[in-house]
Amino acid sequence: MPDRKMPYYIDQFATCLSGAIVKTIFAPLDRTKLLLQTMNSNPKVLSGEVNPYKNAFDCCRRVAQEQGYRAFWRGNFPHCFRVVPQLAASFVTNRLIWAYSPRPKSTEYWKSLTWKLFAGGVSGAFAQLLCYPFDFARTRLASDLTSTKTFKGTYDCISTTIKHGGVPGLYRGLCVSLTAAFVYRGWQFGGFQHMVQTNSSLHVLFGVWSALVAATISQTAAGFCRYPFDTIRRRMMLDSEVAPSGRLYQNGRHCFKEIWKAEGVRGLYRGMGPEILQNVIALSFVLVYSAVKL
Repeated sequence: MPDRKMPYYIDQFATCLSGAIVKTIFAPLDRTKLLLQTMNSNPKVLSGEVNPYKNAFDCCRRVAQEQGYRAFWRGNFPHCFRVVPQLAASFVTNRLIWAYSPRPKSTEYWKSLTWKLFAGGVSGAFAQLLCYPFDFARTRLASDLTSTKTFKGTYDCISTTIKHGGVPGLYRGLCVSLTAAFVYRGWQFGGFQHMVQTNSSLHVLFGVWSALVAATISQTAAGFCRYPFDTIRRRMMLDSEVAPSGRLYQNGRHCFKEIWKAEGVRGLYRGMGPEILQNVIALSFVLVYSAVKL
């Protein structure tokens, strides 16, 4: 039979394009998650000007009533613009690490698992570093609680932040973000690869269904490990253009302590419901990756 496998760059382009399309379709869920995740650190909630959302349904209802249905896609452009290079960087870096670095034998279970998690984590952290300003812009644009916009668009968000907070303002929460990316991509890529390769007989028998189960497990584990870090970094982003002395949180550790003291563990996982639904989106990326690798 002829080899129908497409060139690698075409596979990657298709993956990135599908990622941007799916992100656009599910943008309302993503914005709901961001609003719930950051609202208790928003100046308008802290000042009493805006009441916090009760839950995801209340958030969706109020956004539709107060800001209009188009507001669910606020911040989607930098999100999609970030997805393409970030996914490409993640996949390519992970592939290069596997191709050019010595790795343990598959029979060495724990060493093999550790190496796969490490390779996935490094690729995720590198991609996050590369695309962080766009992730910052996405968070700031999507975190507005009223119809009055803090920034006019992506360019205005980035330029205003640099003007008042300098270039470091765009990278507020970077250390926390790199940690989250390392954990998340490590489990997403490394955990997925390990489960599929150590259960190759099941993969041959059940095909894409075994990959789907492996992807679901790795994605869920990654999401629960990453989410508190994601909450911390996004809340730190909200005052990036403010002088350091006037910021709500001094650093990631201080942010964690304040959230824990005021809201408990629930505050670290606020908005997790919509995030779980978005795991379906991430599974499509993992399954496309499996088609390239396996």
